[in-house]
Amino acid sequence: MSNSTSKKGGVALAIVYITALFFIWAFVTNLIDPLVKSMKVIYTLTDAEAQLNQFAFFIAYGIMSIPSAAYLAKKGYIKSIVLGLIGIIAGCLIAWSTTFSHSFITVLLGLFVAASGITLLQVAANPLIASMGDQKGAAFRLNLSQSFNSLGAYVGGFFGAKYLLDGPLFHKDVVVTQDLLDTGLSFVTNVYLLIAVVLSVFTLVVFLLRNTIDAHAPKMAAHTESPLSALKSKWANLGALAIFLYVGAEVCVISGMIFFLEQKEILNIPSQTAGYVAPYFMLLAMVGRFAGSALLRYISATNMLAFVAFWATLLCTFVISTYSLPAAELGGTVTLHGFVAPITMGFLPGFAAILIGLFNSIMFPTIFTLTLERSTAPASATSGLMCMAICGGGFISVLYGFAVDQFLAHFPVGARSIAFIVPLVCYLYVLWFAFAAKKAPTHALEEGVIVGH
Repeated sequence: MSNSTSKKGGVALAIVYITALFFIWAFVTNLIDPLVKSMKVIYTLTDAEAQLNQFAFFIAYGIMSIPSAAYLAKKGYIKSIVLGLIGIIAGCLIAWSTTFSHSFITVLLGLFVAASGITLLQVAANPLIASMGDQKGAAFRLNLSQSFNSLGAYVGGFFGAKYLLDGPLFHKDVVVTQDLLDTGLSFVTNVYLLIAVVLSVFTLVVFLLRNTIDAHAPKMAAHTESPLSALKSKWANLGALAIFLYVGAEVCVISGMIFFLEQKEILNIPSQTAGYVAPYFMLLAMVGRFAGSALLRYISATNMLAFVAFWATLLCTFVISTYSLPAAELGGTVTLHGFVAPITMGFLPGFAAILIGLFNSIMFPTIFTLTLERSTAPASATSGLMCMAICGGGFISVLYGFAVDQFLAHFPVGARSIAFIVPLVCYLYVLWFAFAAKKAPTHALEEGVIVGH
């Protein structure tokens, strides 16, 4: 075998492992959606308290983005990736230790530590995958990696439903006992222990490939602007707020999906079955990402963003309008992952809520690019500020949980439908942002700026 053939084989293998990182962090992130339900039941939490799972995770983006960028600049790509993976492993082990502490705080701490590792991975992996191999194939590698990211999101939600919502504790009308609570908690902790073990093996393999990865890593920038310096730019702020609200809307909708679908007035299905159905939101997002990428060749980014934001707001409005919809059967049944459910009027808002995922798909990269083209701040600073804004997933999800708690006191039947007013407001801002961006002056993007989520 020639040296060139061996070299190409080594690069291909390294690309496979770096691409796997996109799958891994999406998988771990979307485990939280069923985790919100399991923690609410195990610890008898309010909706706002249950959404602290999302807050503990996404707040890491706001806190750790700047330290992660500094570590990457100082230590390089391979050390950043290895440390990021170790961070996820440590977070999973902390979550697993809840089996001894029995404290919800331990779970939250584990999620924050894992998310800190994921933040470092995202800072390093996007530019790295673009630089490995032929530069003409950079766009293809990025799109492929993003596809695995979407796949990881779907698989993570499905896997979580199977193992985090397993057992009689999540059956309807069950008498909750301490034994059931202990069993439910053990399911959760064992899942995170398993993930820690698997990732430990994966991290070892990445470490063994460190020389190949390092050989194809891009050169580090001599100077990187602080994301906070972008606060001087009007459009950097507008774009960061758009990211903050978009991510918040997506997270609160998907993390509340299981609660929404299992309602008697919607699908009237068990929690685990709802957990199997909810990830279709992310599957539609994956489909939308492919379709949106193709359409952006023919439709301007501002028009495309306005189109998807309009439909997201319309779907939220429809869900809200059906809050008093009677649970009338339309006739016939449908089998949802082994559970036979009668088809009712509630299937309409249930389907509408899941369909939002299709229109979420291209929002992040489109907002990101539109902002970079309009911001007067350096691209690296603007990009960093928008990455920090991902923490909106934590703040908006808690706000959504608080809204559900308040509406439940006045509308015990339709509270979860009315609470869609929270993502509705977020999508309305994104819609305004798309129209405002049409009129704003633009400039060429700086080379080397990688858009990924």
